[in-house]
Amino acid sequence: MKTLWAALAGALFGVGLIISGMTQPGKVIGFLDVAGAWDPTLAFVMGGAIAVHAPLRWWVRRLEKPILEEEFHEPQTQVINIPLVLGAALFGIGWGLSGFCPGPAITSVATSTEALVFCAGGAAGMLIYGLGRSLLASEP
Repeated sequence: MKTLWAALAGALFGVGLIISGMTQPGKVIGFLDVAGAWDPTLAFVMGGAIAVHAPLRWWVRRLEKPILEEEFHEPQTQVINIPLVLGAALFGIGWGLSGFCPGPAITSVATSTEALVFCAGGAAGMLIYGLGRSLLASEP
């Protein structure tokens, strides 16, 4: 049952990305180009998302436990460290240069060669990171 709800949530998310234009790199880059030909339409997408999320988040936080899980999985730390800042910076640079965020890129893989290349690059980066991390952890 959890898998069905996860699939439905993912499908709804994907449809929302398509309708909002977030799967179009030019629209995203236009939104990020505040000093040039700025396209503010994605600000309305963010505003709509916040308007839906805020009351639902308030309601969910009042629950004793999630509906489909045994417990809430909250972050264990709130420390801002170098890996967090570097990861956020790399995410932002990649988004700004490509116009793709991971969710919209995955949604666009079937229709866009650029999205396929972006996702392949992201997968390769995660693989390299995982291999490098395990190699560093295994050194004496």
